[in-house]
Amino acid sequence: MCTILQVIFAFLFPPISVLLTSGCGLHLLLSILLTCLFVIPGIIHALYLVCCHKH
Repeated sequence: MCTILQVIFAFLFPPISVLLTSGCGLHLLLSILLTCLFVIPGIIHALYLVCCHKH
């Protein structure tokens, strides 16, 4: 998927971006938790995964 679209998803709803980047797993659960508790750390985590994930 296009990285620009993932970055947009990272700002709007971080768990969708994490799901598209790394699939279902620990990163997705962490992203959901961070987004529910604090939105900014959830966005940072999603952006980190989008930028640093190796395909």
